[in-house]
Amino acid sequence: MPLFSETSDVSVRPAVPGDELAIAQVQLAAWRDTHADVFGTALDDLDAEAISAGWHESITAPPGPGYRVLVALAGPQVVGFAAVAPVAAPEGEARGGVLVALEVTPTAQRGGHGSRLLAAVVDLLREDGADQLHTWVLDGDDARARFLRESGLGPDDVAREVVAGTLPDGTHRTVNEHRWSAGI
Repeated sequence: MPLFSETSDVSVRPAVPGDELAIAQVQLAAWRDTHADVFGTALDDLDAEAISAGWHESITAPPGPGYRVLVALAGPQVVGFAAVAPVAAPEGEARGGVLVALEVTPTAQRGGHGSRLLAAVVDLLREDGADQLHTWVLDGDDARARFLRESGLGPDDVAREVVAGTLPDGTHRTVNEHRWSAGI
């Protein structure tokens, strides 16, 4: 029996201190690959070091129970991440969760990392007693919509407008997002 397999070691684990810069780099690479037409040159101004500080806080001092950051690994390398937060429910109803972020670096996409991350998020939400999951998708993000649809989520007719930056004339640039959800 050979010591090494022809496939790489892939896994998902909770993010730990030290993962934050890799998470920020994955996030920026994925956004630049997918959303350059929406955010334009504003993406060029984003700094991985500054973004990593926010991820460090999310990893080391989450705001409460149910807030989690997970990473997808190819061998020892972080190639993706997911962040999930709890959603309060009315008394007597099961809680839900919102998938705040799920990104895979462009060179590692279509390798199952996103599916593994989403499955891990769902498992954690179920352990917490949640029975639903939702997330937000930018208009025009066809790849994300396809991934979510193939994963069992669907749009639920809730939309919102989000400020995506400030234009040179001082006005705000906005984008539209639609909520996708599923029972888990």
